Amino acid sequence: MTSALLTDRYELTMIEAALRDGTADRRCVFELFTRRLPAGRRFGVVAGTGRLLEQLASFRFGEAEISWLRSSAVVSSSTLDWLASYSFTGSIAGYREGEVYFPGSPVLTVEGTFAEAVILETLALSILNYDSAVASAAARMVAAADGRSLAEMGSRRTGERSAVAAARAAYIAGFAATSNLEAGRTWGVPTMGTAAHSYTLLHDSEEDAFRAQVEAMGVGTTLLVDTYDIAEGIETAIRVAGTSLGAIRIDSGDLGIVVADARAQLDALGATGTRITVTNDLDEYTIAALRAAPVDSYGVGTSLVTGSGSPASGMVYKLVAHQSASGEWLPVGKRSDGKATIAGRKVAVRTLDHGVAVEETVYVEEPESLPKPGRGLVVDFVSDGVVDVAHTGPGGVASAREHHAAAIAELPLTAFGLSRGEPVIPTVYI
Repeated sequence: MTSALLTDRYELTMIEAALRDGTADRRCVFELFTRRLPAGRRFGVVAGTGRLLEQLASFRFGEAEISWLRSSAVVSSSTLDWLASYSFTGSIAGYREGEVYFPGSPVLTVEGTFAEAVILETLALSILNYDSAVASAAARMVAAADGRSLAEMGSRRTGERSAVAAARAAYIAGFAATSNLEAGRTWGVPTMGTAAHSYTLLHDSEEDAFRAQVEAMGVGTTLLVDTYDIAEGIETAIRVAGTSLGAIRIDSGDLGIVVADARAQLDALGATGTRITVTNDLDEYTIAALRAAPVDSYGVGTSLVTGSGSPASGMVYKLVAHQSASGEWLPVGKRSDGKATIAGRKVAVRTLDHGVAVEETVYVEEPESLPKPGRGLVVDFVSDGVVDVAHTGPGGVASAREHHAAAIAELPLTAFGLSRGEPVIPTVYI
């Protein structure tokens, strides 16, 4: 299925004008970055790059797309001819998926002709803005969970395709599993899930429901014990499944108090190995508040798939350099009040002190040597139109998850505070 119309009309009208005035073939460099993090956040997490690379492969204007554009009089016949032969032949580089970023970080750099690069603006922003918002929220939740497992279960709280993207982004940022089966099939994210309240309500009694579930799934299953009364539910669950029951799930009540009571009851019944998982509209703040409670795992839905209050990352896609008619590279940038951009192609390095990040150093116009030592952040994704498949598919997701764990480990401990604060390290331009 083509992704070519996942764009805004003005991308095509700009191309039409540029084809007419002869600037469409000028070599250009576009940069995707954010001017600021969501209020109070101390770092962001890059996600969506692998999805973008896969969409790039299907970014083609076929007969159906050209026919619709013609009937809608979006652009002229000559521009439609150009679109019909479109395929990206340029290069794309940027921060690896799973990497942390800060205001001004050159997350993605796209080089090509103006026409072939500008048309990717909406696609790139729609993917990275959402996926990075989810991954950034997920990383805060992982930190708040303090080593305890988290599962993504927000498919019913967002669009059907966004649900798959959210599960992927959350897994990259450290979540252990998802309830979404398409995310499992497409991206290799482990899936989980047992039963909802409707299954209990279907049966003549809670005990009948539990017996049927245990018979179908074994004693290692998770029984949802709060449909009626939690204490009675726990007693019934252990009577049915025995003290080897895998877990109980609690989805209501004052969780700090309820979980403590549940743990005491399970232990008194001899089910000392039965785990407790909690759900119920969790976010990073409620997860942190439960840090002292005997919770074994968390299931997070609405807050995760909406970026925990910041559903977009604020990323923009701006032209930062282009060749002149004579072939000379010219750095360019906006001067708009509050929206000025820094002109020129950039290279970014994470400056470390004994393995701990202290600065994001961004070099403008690619110096021959980097005076400050550090970890280079920019890698190549596309060269001459050819995608590096190491960043795509389930393998790309697994690699991004591994890279995220390493990148997050470099941050100072102050990065993980949930109180409002500034970016944990500064971005310095040289």
